[in-house]
Amino acid sequence: MARAQVLRLGLFMFAGIAALVTAGCDDRAQTPYLPTYSDSPADSQRIYLFGIHPLHNPETLYATYQPAVDYLNARLDGPRLKLEASRSYAAFEEKLYKRRFDFALPNSMQIGIATAEHGYHAFTKIDDDSQFCGLILVRKDGGIETVADLRGKAVSYPAPTALAATMLPQEFLRANGLDLKRDIENLYVGSQESSILSVYLGKVAAAATWPPPWTKFQHEHPDQASALMVKWRTKSLPHNGLVARDDMPPDLVAHIRDLLLDMRNNDEGRALLATIAVSRFVPADDATYQPTRDYVRWFTATIRRPEDP
Repeated sequence: MARAQVLRLGLFMFAGIAALVTAGCDDRAQTPYLPTYSDSPADSQRIYLFGIHPLHNPETLYATYQPAVDYLNARLDGPRLKLEASRSYAAFEEKLYKRRFDFALPNSMQIGIATAEHGYHAFTKIDDDSQFCGLILVRKDGGIETVADLRGKAVSYPAPTALAATMLPQEFLRANGLDLKRDIENLYVGSQESSILSVYLGKVAAAATWPPPWTKFQHEHPDQASALMVKWRTKSLPHNGLVARDDMPPDLVAHIRDLLLDMRNNDEGRALLATIAVSRFVPADDATYQPTRDYVRWFTATIRRPEDP
């Protein structure tokens, strides 16, 4: 074999080994997603990446949402959705705003940004807007009776950009007399569960979250939950919804929308909706989230920029 051929073969083998090593790194948040291809007609077996914002830690999110993704995949007849969790709100937002996801379930503030600035469009949403609100939890034995009792104490939140679980509670506390920068210590602890556990463990005087994680915590940790109570509930905004990137096939987007809308009409679908704490999906478009855009604009001008702690 000629020396040049040997050199080319060696380089090819080195590149292949390097690719295998890189693929073995367990860092889903950083490894670029590559669709799979075959000799079949275009898109008939393509895998579409479906991201869900950090309602729960990644393990819990997979356990909760993967059955619903399996339900959709069984009815798509070719294309497949691949669920991807993110370690934090910041990691999810980075991937969403860089257009990594083909489909996503963001919170309603993230929907407003993604549809206005990053080429996504909303195509369905979760019903139950009354449930898209903030909850402020305290220990029953914590001695917190009024908002004023939180002065000089710490309050936990999942993340600065969590609309229902952080921004709405902060508006509530401010409206009830607290200076958020001077009167309390704001702790952003990374997840809904961490926020709830922070008040249970006595690390903070109050914890902000929203109904789905609190309901799940009550079911999974009844003893700990029994030591807590919902002290205050905020106003509500349009609930979370699904977005599709603007280069997705329109017929596929329509098919997924119709499958989601139909889930409430069969036993399997209703059981899965109960698992993800959703009564039903309803139609939506970008205009559905104008109240959210208006609220975020007000919050930014009045309280703080969402991305700033």
